[in-house]
Amino acid sequence: MDKNTITGLVLIAVLLVGFSFLSRPSKEQLAAQQRYYDSIAQVQQREADLKAKAEAALANDKEAQTADSTALFFNALQGTDSQVTIQNNLAELTVATKGGRISSATLKEYMGQDKKTPVTLFSGDDASMNFLFYNKKETIQTEDYYFTVVNRTDSTVTMRLSADSASYIDFNYAMHNDTYLVDFTIDATGMANKLASTDYVDIEWSQRARQIEKGYTYENRLSELTYKITGDGTDYLSAGKNDEKEVAERLDWIAFKNQFFSSVFLADADFEKTKLNSKMEAQGSGYIKDYSAEMSTAFDPTGKTPTQLFFYFGPNHYKTLTALDKGREDKWELNRLVYLGWPLIRWINKWFTINIFDWLSSWGLSMGIVLLLMTLIVKAVVFPATWKTYISSAKMRVLKPKIDEIGKKYPKQEDAMKKQQEVMGLYSQYGVSPMGGCLPMLIQFPILMALFMFVPSAIELRQQSFLWADDLSTYDAFINFPFHIPFLGSHLSLFCLLMTVTNILNTRFMMQQQDTGANPQMAAMKWMSYLMPVMFLFILNDYPSGLNYYYFISTLISVVTTLIMRKMTNEEALLAQLEAKKKDPKKMKKTGFAARLEAMQKQQEQMMKEKQNRK
Repeated sequence: MDKNTITGLVLIAVLLVGFSFLSRPSKEQLAAQQRYYDSIAQVQQREADLKAKAEAALANDKEAQTADSTALFFNALQGTDSQVTIQNNLAELTVATKGGRISSATLKEYMGQDKKTPVTLFSGDDASMNFLFYNKKETIQTEDYYFTVVNRTDSTVTMRLSADSASYIDFNYAMHNDTYLVDFTIDATGMANKLASTDYVDIEWSQRARQIEKGYTYENRLSELTYKITGDGTDYLSAGKNDEKEVAERLDWIAFKNQFFSSVFLADADFEKTKLNSKMEAQGSGYIKDYSAEMSTAFDPTGKTPTQLFFYFGPNHYKTLTALDKGREDKWELNRLVYLGWPLIRWINKWFTINIFDWLSSWGLSMGIVLLLMTLIVKAVVFPATWKTYISSAKMRVLKPKIDEIGKKYPKQEDAMKKQQEVMGLYSQYGVSPMGGCLPMLIQFPILMALFMFVPSAIELRQQSFLWADDLSTYDAFINFPFHIPFLGSHLSLFCLLMTVTNILNTRFMMQQQDTGANPQMAAMKWMSYLMPVMFLFILNDYPSGLNYYYFISTLISVVTTLIMRKMTNEEALLAQLEAKKKDPKKMKKTGFAARLEAMQKQQEQMMKEKQNRK
């Protein structure tokens, strides 16, 4: 093979390789192709689901239909999709004639990020609602039909799907002043022989939850599909990933929840055969989650019993929701949409935090001052426990020279058990318990945590400014970076930075207070204690500025309180008191801990003897 032939073959090979790379689809093309295949699969799955639902609905229906079912709502297949507005003093809803559904919901008293335009939970194609009725030859999906507007007022409207003048299905919507709750009933007239004699209607409901707040990360964290199990509590799908679930239990309601607002669908006769789905939306898309739910509820095709349903389009405000629960506490429990922490902490928030917060808010103070006063009140409540914890640590600190002497007496590692036992004996002589400060700390922890849990869920802080923070319900970025820093983000929150600095100061004081010399791992503990506040800087940087502000002032008050207590405590006088109360070692009764240490020491000595004997 000559040189020219080899060169030609190489050139052909290069061209073939280049062509293969040029013809390879890009990532975007592959993604689009995958979406196309997914959409085909979804359509096929929906057709299979509809067929299964229709077969299930007609399985026990042996009555012959007297009308041509294929022409049942033929005239309603054509029409114009117009919008009808109903409203009260709190909200405005738009009802579409196509599908007879609520197509938009706007809350008059809450503004969007521009602080000028009222919050719209959804509009246009953001949401859909489809009711499925059945007869022998078709599945009647309301989303395909045009309804007629009848009996319209400013706050009520009836959407009618007519087969003829004597046969129709009515969707009745009614709003009332001073409430976000919307009455919704389904009435059938003259449909007994035109629909299958099933006692339920299938419902498909979906909504893309908009990003309403500035901070995507934290709003996404608190946005989750929530539902109430009949006769039980609430549950939810994961907020941090795509999630779906088939719920076997009956449900009282289903909520598509944002951080501060929710769209809730409630049924007097409960929902059953429920399938729930929650999908994450990409940051920057303008949306947080894509929610969907399939369920069934009672329906009487004879029209004797209307189907009673409700919608709630409104704020996640604890007392607003509690007012709706009145008389239905066991049935609804809508106030569970406001997360207040674990059971004990929720109880403290319910009976203490919320009432004190509302009382202070009624004074007309700024929310920053309200949070400051709330923190001072909480610190005052837990001060006795704080003082007891401090005194316990102070007693151990004044005994440190005696502890050091014991340490010199037992320098070897194998004598660690003897040293620890003698240290505990010393504490017993002076009536000091190393665990004396733990119980007071445990008592005050739930109270301190209650406010920490309450602040992120308090809609009252939304769009309330304080100092440099223009909205206490989201982060206060005083530095914006032109790049993204891993774990931190593209901004730095000033309240978060201040919180970190005060936590480091507080850690320093706590370490000085607790350094008794009895713990050989103290150096490692100190290092970890200083590392935690720095980690909080990264963890809480995207959290609401109101929360970081509370954490900052709470820690600052702790630092000041510690300094004051140290000034108030005469450690020489405290040591003198301990010496005066010192017990006779011979008459001293060993504490449970000391007794266990002594037993462990004897067991260790016995094992050492047995080991030496075997040698």
